[in-house]
Amino acid sequence: MAGACGGWARGGGRRGASAVAVLLSPLRAALGLPGKEKGLGAPALAPRRCSSAAGLGARGDNGVSVSQSVRGERIRVRGGRLRRVCLRRVCLYRVSRPRGVCRPKSSVSFLTRPDRPNLAYHRLKGRNPGIIFLPGFNSNMNGQKAMALEDFCNSLGHAFIRFDYTGCGSSEGKFEECTIGKWRKDVLSVLDELADGPQILVGSSMGGWLMLHAAIARPDKVAALVGVAAAADHLVTTFKKLPIEAQKEIEEKGEWKFPTKYNEEGYYSLRYDFIKEAENHCVLNSPIPITCPIRLIHGMKDDDVPWQISMQVADRVLSKDVDVILRKTGQHRMSEKEDTKLLVNTVDDLIDKLATLA
Repeated sequence: MAGACGGWARGGGRRGASAVAVLLSPLRAALGLPGKEKGLGAPALAPRRCSSAAGLGARGDNGVSVSQSVRGERIRVRGGRLRRVCLRRVCLYRVSRPRGVCRPKSSVSFLTRPDRPNLAYHRLKGRNPGIIFLPGFNSNMNGQKAMALEDFCNSLGHAFIRFDYTGCGSSEGKFEECTIGKWRKDVLSVLDELADGPQILVGSSMGGWLMLHAAIARPDKVAALVGVAAAADHLVTTFKKLPIEAQKEIEEKGEWKFPTKYNEEGYYSLRYDFIKEAENHCVLNSPIPITCPIRLIHGMKDDDVPWQISMQVADRVLSKDVDVILRKTGQHRMSEKEDTKLLVNTVDDLIDKLATLA
């Protein structure tokens, strides 16, 4: 069993096989496949891999897709259409830990850098493509999305890295002295020093901005991107929307109290120099030279970062393989159960896609 509450474990046995048989019945009928009496009963199913966090291939309430396998192939229902996708991995079923049983604390390692503060990180070794989670502004590596992805990767045997930016979480450095440029270098340090082989970057909020820079700087190592409420250029564009008088006042004071609902003060204190430096890293003013597969998930109830930013990113990147996924009731943190399922499913689908391209 995986190490987290509601983790993942290998499926199997008579009980799991019976459940698969029930799920597959309507799919067999729709495809004209023989039933159990013709030799396709659940006990005879070949090893398979479900792509869903909901277990047994179901995609939950959002209707994204339902998938399961017959003799090594996945039968996928998507938008009312049936198709088969060849499988190469073993099926994983979702299991739940007993209530009150929590995940063991994972040890934190540090990436030492002679010229910059040391970065706190946690790494799972495994096969490629690896997954790297990039947190949001003033966030850390212990959030719900990062832990869900770690559980998922642990169950599949894929490599996974989560880390804290300089001045955030357990990493060294002072938050007040940080810039977008310094955090960009943090991401590149993790890619260069900790990750081996192709990686899927999952960027949350500001992490969605930084993942774009990483893909531009390391195109041979970044195999795909997943943005969750990607906040590309957001701090800069928000500042520039302020009245000219307010911008001048911030420049004179040297400080911008950026409103937020995620701390007791109700604002983040940003240096004016932070904003000016961030202008050097804006990406939406010109075509973005990224050609890998990109998936952008955004909640339409996001009051912090407008979902239209994800649409702008999709429009600006050169890649033709771009999907924007809007959650009608999703908020900025995308922390609801169905949001997390959607994220894990999206990453899982990209792993499958990259396997077919290899």
